[in-house]
Amino acid sequence: MTKFDDYKEITFNLVKLSLPIVGGNISQILVNLADTIIAGRYSTLALGAVSVASAIIMTAIIGAIGLIMSISPVISNFRGANIRSKRYFKLTLLFSIIISIPFFILIEFLISKLSFIGLSSELYEPVKIYLEICSWTVFPSAIFIALKEFLQAYEKVVFANSLMLFMVILNVFLNIILAFGFDFNGIQIPEMGVKGLALATLISKTLVAILMILYCLPLFKTPFEKSKKYIKDLFKTGFPISLAMFFEFLGFNLTAVLIGKFSALFAGVHNIVLCVANCTFMIALSISSAASIRVGYFNGRKDKLNIKRYALTNIFMIIGVCVITFTLIELFQDQLVYLFSRDPEVLYWCKKILKIALCFLFFDGLQCACVGVLKGLKDTKIIMFTMLFAYLFIAIPFGSYFAFCHGYVLEGYWSGLALALFFAAIVTSSRLIYDIRKLKF
Repeated sequence: MTKFDDYKEITFNLVKLSLPIVGGNISQILVNLADTIIAGRYSTLALGAVSVASAIIMTAIIGAIGLIMSISPVISNFRGANIRSKRYFKLTLLFSIIISIPFFILIEFLISKLSFIGLSSELYEPVKIYLEICSWTVFPSAIFIALKEFLQAYEKVVFANSLMLFMVILNVFLNIILAFGFDFNGIQIPEMGVKGLALATLISKTLVAILMILYCLPLFKTPFEKSKKYIKDLFKTGFPISLAMFFEFLGFNLTAVLIGKFSALFAGVHNIVLCVANCTFMIALSISSAASIRVGYFNGRKDKLNIKRYALTNIFMIIGVCVITFTLIELFQDQLVYLFSRDPEVLYWCKKILKIALCFLFFDGLQCACVGVLKGLKDTKIIMFTMLFAYLFIAIPFGSYFAFCHGYVLEGYWSGLALALFFAAIVTSSRLIYDIRKLKF
């Protein structure tokens, strides 16, 4: 087999593995988008309450998600090393539940201190109602992600990501019925507004978690085995991922808040550009996740050649995706913006900022590609420090300086984000080159 054939097979493997993950990631965006649209259709108050409550929940549980996302690279490494990792299935499930508890307590604490946040009087009660119900989604969400990660380590990606699409449809259906009410042939469901929106989220996430458990029933036959090494590896790999995700999430939220201080127009434009960027990034993230699994497997097998091949293919695939999406955004930017607004001023600013956002997306794609390989190599500490410095010491200060001192609000903050990701791309790519060179096997 020629070298070209080798890379062709690797590309095919990554595409095959990443496509269902793309579907799952886009489904997650659609869930959030549907919640926002339906809440807005119900009332402006409901839209505000759901937006604020969702931000509080995500800020509280982002750490748990990061810890749980360490499961697939760790298990992939075990597989490659011929360690019987299926015996850790029950321990994985237990780990997800135990990890959820402190984050659930944190949300409950935030609910008790909600009055100190300074919400408007009209928002306080609906936000509290939504939080009290949706705080329980921490457990089914953690279980679903943990089992999804476990299956991904074995390259079983279709069922879990198909469930995400099912959750989109179910969530929309339940949102409409429970928020607006339902009356048909004697079957009556009262209009519940924000409470109904929260119940729809809880029910859909719980049902999806139950379906995932049922799918994994054969794995319950494996004996429960304690393993300090497995738990230690999960924390060692996952803790930096957790903090990196938190810093990234915090950076984007702080940017949105600071832009919102200037005008509603700028806040809206920022949100539109971010939506376009997120959809593009999900493809890169999916390829990166697939590469993380394959690199983890070959890292366990101590196969340096295939680690290098998958790392290189992953990077070129993501760069290729970036080039294609850049071209599409440049050609159809008017149509993209029209999906959100027909305001000429919004269109003007979006087109202006999208040019900067394309640089941001390229650097974000490159660092995402490198991060995926670093996860597979279980070298995640550098990711944590990189994201901390990139967002809190480059993006926010740079953007704030140009916004507050020179009046370049959107240009300043998006240039700051692009510069931060440029820094992240340099650091992560340098670290990846160093890691591959120092591999002794």
